[in-house]
Amino acid sequence: MYDHLTLLSGRAHPQLAGEIAEYLGIRLASIELSNFPDGEISLKLNQNVRGRDVFIVQPTSPPVNDNLMELLILMDACRRASAERITAVIPYFGYARQDRKDSGRVPITSKLVANLINEAGADRVLAMDLHAAQIQGFFDTPVDHLYAAPILDRYFRSLNIPDKDLVVVSPDEGSIKRTLQHNNNIGGTLAIVDKRRKNAIETQQANIIGGPIEGKVALLFDDMISTGGSIVGAVNVVKEHGAKEIYVGASHAVFCGPAIKLLSEAPIKEIVVTNSLPIPDQDKLSNLRTISIAPLLGEAIRRIHRNESVSHLFD
Repeated sequence: MYDHLTLLSGRAHPQLAGEIAEYLGIRLASIELSNFPDGEISLKLNQNVRGRDVFIVQPTSPPVNDNLMELLILMDACRRASAERITAVIPYFGYARQDRKDSGRVPITSKLVANLINEAGADRVLAMDLHAAQIQGFFDTPVDHLYAAPILDRYFRSLNIPDKDLVVVSPDEGSIKRTLQHNNNIGGTLAIVDKRRKNAIETQQANIIGGPIEGKVALLFDDMISTGGSIVGAVNVVKEHGAKEIYVGASHAVFCGPAIKLLSEAPIKEIVVTNSLPIPDQDKLSNLRTISIAPLLGEAIRRIHRNESVSHLFD
């Protein structure tokens, strides 16, 4: 079934790549990755990829620039080794937040990174929960965009929270569409936290639209938790409005800056994230639950390799 499929992993998240390989019932390809004394990346493929359908698993997670450069080098090596098709499997796409010119004299870095990935040799891209859906259009090659929502929703449904006690909360106005989808899948009522951005780092949450919140179990969803400021601010507002218990769900646990401190001090019963990027041991909170996306990515890779529908995964 997989005679012509080769699965490679960079150093960003070898554990996830290993789980995908296990799902597919194949072995990861052997490669040598190291650094020269000046920091340059050294790479050698230890097996033949000529005429192969190559999938390279490499989230561009922190350190973003190192992991992005490693992905580009991996693709270039496969292209020069005559791979038939190269798919960049990017569970977490760094630089996704810079997707437009929202003021003068700023770059559209998402488009720049997409150009680099295309130029390095990607024939397809497999990504999950891009920060903005329009990033798919920045690539000049096909993009298969996966969603972690069904996996997260399945977990929260397993908690068997009575519908009358449940409220699904959008942490800001920009997440309303995502929250509505969760609300349709899980049930309960809908509420929105009114968030106002002070600057690029600070946000201020004040009011609740919809609800009610008091005495309810609140589920808050976001695509990523970076510094934690936005989601913790929303959690605090929900708590102030009388929520009995609060759960947080997110696709990407970036956890940078003050995130661990803020999350550990927030009144959150459980934080549920995927393993789209590795979480260092020092960042593993006592109330953190990680759900593997390896079966989702593995099934998508199987379908792409066999030219079957990927959207069928969400029908």
